[in-house]
Amino acid sequence: MSDERSWDARYAESERVWSGAPNVVLVREVAGLTPGTALDLGCGEGADAVWLAGQGWTVTAADISGVAVGKAREHAAAAGVTVDFQRHDLARTFPEGSFDLVSAQFLYSYGDFPREHVLRLAAAAVAPGGVLLIEGHQDHGPYAHDGDGHPPVRFASPDEVIEELQLEPGGWAVLTNAVHDRIQTGPDGEPAHRTDSTIKLRRRTVNSGGD
Repeated sequence: MSDERSWDARYAESERVWSGAPNVVLVREVAGLTPGTALDLGCGEGADAVWLAGQGWTVTAADISGVAVGKAREHAAAAGVTVDFQRHDLARTFPEGSFDLVSAQFLYSYGDFPREHVLRLAAAAVAPGGVLLIEGHQDHGPYAHDGDGHPPVRFASPDEVIEELQLEPGGWAVLTNAVHDRIQTGPDGEPAHRTDSTIKLRRRTVNSGGD
């Protein structure tokens, strides 16, 4: 089964797969940024994109699943905000343009997903002075032995992710490079600990010597 069909099947299983609330780290790390243009990669049912639009950002959001994109559009309409939702298999196509914020929140997929390549495309899409925000897992948490949870993928450390981005020397400032614990509801409905990572980078403007 292709990635698109796998994700369509997952999003068709229930009315809502995710909570409908924006990712906590996104909310925290975007606070204080001046709203501009934003790109949300792997937008799912659209909670992050809708929240960003509500904060005044002009948002483009992409997901491989047409089912998810349909739900995301309904979410935006219900919230009274405008988001440019696009369907992309990011391994093959990528949204056009440059953005003041590019967000990749838990960007993983089934099968042979070229995450490092996609994140390099994400970095290339950040406008001078803009921010790249990447949130990732460091372990499988309560889904370690759940075949219906996350697929068995390699969870790179923040330092490894930054190295794999192959950023131009001196062209970026590291604002956040952290591993942190959070509580997640497990498949049995009980709270469980999970370790995640946050990377926040700012692309320096031309002739900028500081952060």
